[in-house]
Amino acid sequence: MTLHRGLPRQSPGSDATTRRLLSLASLAGQLPEQPRVLDLGCGPGRAALLLAAESGARVTAVDLYEPFLDELREAAAARGLGDSIRTVNADMGTLEGPAFEDGSYDLVWAEGAAYNIGFDTALERWKRLLAPGGVLVVSEVEWTAERPSEGVRAFWDPQYPLRTRAANAAAAVAAGYDVLAAFLQPESDWDEYYGPLGERNESADPTAPGMPEALARTREEIEVRREHGTEYGYTGYVLRPADPRWRTRPETAADVPAVHAVNVAAFPTEGEADLVEALRKDSGAWLDGLSYVAEAPDGSVAAYALITRCHVDGVPATALAPVAVSPEFQRQGAGAAVTRAVLDAARVAGERLVLVLGHPEYYPKFGFTPASALGVRPGFEVPDEAMMALVLDDAAVPPLGEIQYPSAFGV
Repeated sequence: MTLHRGLPRQSPGSDATTRRLLSLASLAGQLPEQPRVLDLGCGPGRAALLLAAESGARVTAVDLYEPFLDELREAAAARGLGDSIRTVNADMGTLEGPAFEDGSYDLVWAEGAAYNIGFDTALERWKRLLAPGGVLVVSEVEWTAERPSEGVRAFWDPQYPLRTRAANAAAAVAAGYDVLAAFLQPESDWDEYYGPLGERNESADPTAPGMPEALARTREEIEVRREHGTEYGYTGYVLRPADPRWRTRPETAADVPAVHAVNVAAFPTEGEADLVEALRKDSGAWLDGLSYVAEAPDGSVAAYALITRCHVDGVPATALAPVAVSPEFQRQGAGAAVTRAVLDAARVAGERLVLVLGHPEYYPKFGFTPASALGVRPGFEVPDEAMMALVLDDAAVPPLGEIQYPSAFGV
């Protein structure tokens, strides 16, 4: 770790990315005015300092390397944040003691740190630390290329086999989380990390104990990034444990009558129920596994959400419609639970873009923003704020142009 002492960052990142992830976490969760934050693998504390200063958080910063914690304490004192940040020397993989009781934190934060114990292990072990409604922000390095080259695989496979966005989302869902957002960090985050590290690498004393090996590893790492940077990247995930009140699952054949009934009951006319039936019969629109229900406590269908195939300028995309909740279960979280579940399923299936025509005060909490900002528009007149889009995988540029809906939509 001597090579890294005094450097501003220990992994790719930036203040802008920390702010972006904090904004996504705040949008997704009901964070209190002074959230209790656990920053795991904090290093010298760049994120901890920003979180304390800009969100009013009370931060518990954890790292195993005491010199990093020394740097953080000094920086916190210099910025007047000494009372807002406490440091703990501990192993992020085995968090024990009074500082790490179940449900202790509103926000668990780990930028570039899960790598040390593995993404799946981090998801499993850190979940219990979240208070009800709490959010986990964790970044993970993953493939951004559909077919990574042999050269880049030769570097990553022996030390930390990477997965795709869809596979990591599937791991999060399997661990009991909803994926509230996923954000591919920009190339400038890598520059902010490798720039100072590369300079340090050139000026370090190669005769120091262990230094030749460390310098060689760092040179190789930087060279791989230079040659293969378009094939992998760091993605920041914003996760929250799924609402335990509602069991969500893919629709089965036995659910079809109940789904019809829920759509009839939820809307003034039978138009949405008829739409679902028409889409079921359209093999070009229906996507297996993206018709979801939320169960009431007695196992009956309480809510429903459907995602089907549409196109944007001829490029495959998806449409969310309808979302329906039986009247007796409305305003109790069933609609949000089933919506998040079907969006998770679409992400796991590798879909990249979801469109929705709906209430502009409701859907932004799922990450939807005006479609027009992406250059996507419907072929009919609607209020701009009502036509929204959610990019599920920003590793590729989303399509631009006019939306083509299946014929069942009648537009």
